[in-house]
Amino acid sequence: MSNSERLAKRLATEQSCSRGDAERYIEGGWVAVDGKVVEEPGFRVAPAQAVSLLPGARLEDIRPVTVLIHKPAGTYADDQPGSARDLILPENLMPGDRSGQRYLKRMFNGLKLVTPLERAASGLVVYTQEYPVARKLVEEGRHVEQEYIAQVDGQLSEGDLARLQRGMAYEGRAATPMKVSWQNETHLRFALKTPALGFIEYVCDSAGLRLKALRRLRIGRLPMAGLTIGQWRYRLEYERF
Repeated sequence: MSNSERLAKRLATEQSCSRGDAERYIEGGWVAVDGKVVEEPGFRVAPAQAVSLLPGARLEDIRPVTVLIHKPAGTYADDQPGSARDLILPENLMPGDRSGQRYLKRMFNGLKLVTPLERAASGLVVYTQEYPVARKLVEEGRHVEQEYIAQVDGQLSEGDLARLQRGMAYEGRAATPMKVSWQNETHLRFALKTPALGFIEYVCDSAGLRLKALRRLRIGRLPMAGLTIGQWRYRLEYERF
């Protein structure tokens, strides 16, 4: 684009502000080019294009985010295109989200999945930019209780149920106690410390049950409550896993 210049330079000139402040306005989603929001300070603008600050524009530090998603069954939970991460769109934000966070492209910088979930399973998954959250759910994940509902075919004797509650060794992990109870005739509730992928299906198979569906309801102290399938929300500042 001949005679073009960086958006940050143009904004700094027009608003009589520093280049650094101009970049913060742009990355904060407060700048429009020809009426369309642009979040890249290096975006090239032509002399004839109109550059404006949006109403309410302010300089602010962009906080790292943590996102909770209700992953549909059949969707991968990873950091690749086509995964549950693709659901993080403005139209899928849970109605009534109270975080005060604005949807910005910067929220995807370094956003990583920290709570793997089987592709066939549905339920709560967490993506984060926050190191303390990642440390809690990955490095200290063995201490974080998760809750699942498993739809199964088959029956358990009281003895089998008690055996499951004592825990089972799996892929080199020692057996640890877990809470297992019938929610109704076809659904078992599991509450256990961050299980390995495939563990609950292994437990069901070992007990003579056929796992038909699996859904994660809670990670630590944060439930999936309020999120319908495919929806997401920001973690609120006071919420802790």
